[in-house]
Amino acid sequence: MTLELRNVVKSVGAQTHIHETSLRLAKEGFNILLGTTLAGKTTLMQLMAGLEQPSRGEVWFDGKNVTGVAVQKRNVSMVYQQFINYPNLTVFENIASPLRVAGMGRAEIKDRVHRIAELVKIAPMLTRRPSELSGGQQQRTALARALVKDADLVLLDEPLANLDFKLREELRDELPKLFVNRHSVVVFATTDPMDALLLGGHTATLREGCITQFGPTAQVYHRPVDLVTAQVFSNPPINTATVTKRGDHIVLSETVQWMATAEMRQLPDGAYVVGIRPHHISPVANGPGSARLDGKVQITELSGSESTIHFEHGPLHWVSQSHGIHAVEVGTTIQLHIDVDRCMYFSVEGKLVA
Repeated sequence: MTLELRNVVKSVGAQTHIHETSLRLAKEGFNILLGTTLAGKTTLMQLMAGLEQPSRGEVWFDGKNVTGVAVQKRNVSMVYQQFINYPNLTVFENIASPLRVAGMGRAEIKDRVHRIAELVKIAPMLTRRPSELSGGQQQRTALARALVKDADLVLLDEPLANLDFKLREELRDELPKLFVNRHSVVVFATTDPMDALLLGGHTATLREGCITQFGPTAQVYHRPVDLVTAQVFSNPPINTATVTKRGDHIVLSETVQWMATAEMRQLPDGAYVVGIRPHHISPVANGPGSARLDGKVQITELSGSESTIHFEHGPLHWVSQSHGIHAVEVGTTIQLHIDVDRCMYFSVEGKLVA
C-alpha cells in the first residue's frame, strides 16, 4: 500500500490551510505528522481520507488517483482524540459496527471482535457500555473499531491527547504492536515530539500549513533542515541565540565561548544562530567539551526524575532540562553546562549549516 499527495493545496476562501504539498508516505511503520495546534495536521488527514477535497493537486492511493473518490468508497479508518463511541451500544457492538455495515457474517464478526478486543486488552469489557469505561478503555474501544476492519489507511488524529500520563505511555508502547503484520498505511498526528521519537517510523514536521521536512524520525530530529523544523521538534522549546564564529571559536557572550566543530571551522567567520535543546544544558558537567555559563534562575520545575530550570543569561531566556533532582532557588545565579557537541548551527536565514 502507498499513499501519495501530489502538489496538493487546500484553500478556504482567501485563506490557504495547506500550502502546496507533495508527500509520499512510508509503507511500513508509522508516518507521524508533528506540529502545533492549527499547523494543518487534521486538514492533511481529511485530504488523505477523502473527507475534504484538495483545491488543487491529486491524492494517489496504491497507484490509483483517488482524488474526488468519496470516503465511503475508500477502506479508511480514523481515530480522533475525543472518545467517539456509540453510547447506546455495548463495547462489542461498537467494535462490530463497521463489520455489520460491510455485511460480514455473524460468526466472522464475533471471531474478529474477540480477537481485536484481546489485542487491545478490553476483552472483559465487551458487554459494557462506553459510559461504564475509563478514558483509556474508551480510546481502546475506538482503536479496536478502527483496527477490526483491516483498513488500507488508518488515520490516528492525536489519539493519546486526552489520556492521563500513565495511560498515554501505556498505549504509546502498545500501538506499534497493534500494527505488526498489518498491510496498512498508518498516519499518526501529534503535537508532542516525544510521541514521534518513541513511535519511530517517519516524521513530517508541519508549521502553518507547510511541511518543512519529511524523513526517518531520527534523521529529522538530529539533522533538521532548518531552525523552524528544529523548533517544531523540540519540547520544551529549543534554546536559540545569535553567536559569532571567530576562527576556531564560537562566541556566545563576553564570558562564554567554546571550540568550533570541524564542520563549523570550514565556514566563514561571522554571525550564525545556535540551537541547543534544553536537555543538552545541565547543572552537572556533561563532558570535557562542555561550556560553562552562569544563569539567573527564574522558574524551577521538578517532575518525577527530571529537573527543569528556566534561567537568564544576559538577554537570553533559556531552559535547562536534566535527569535527577536539582534543587535550586529562584533568583539565585547558578552554573550550568552546555554540551557543545550537541549544538546545531544555522545561518541567520535559518538553514542548517552544521
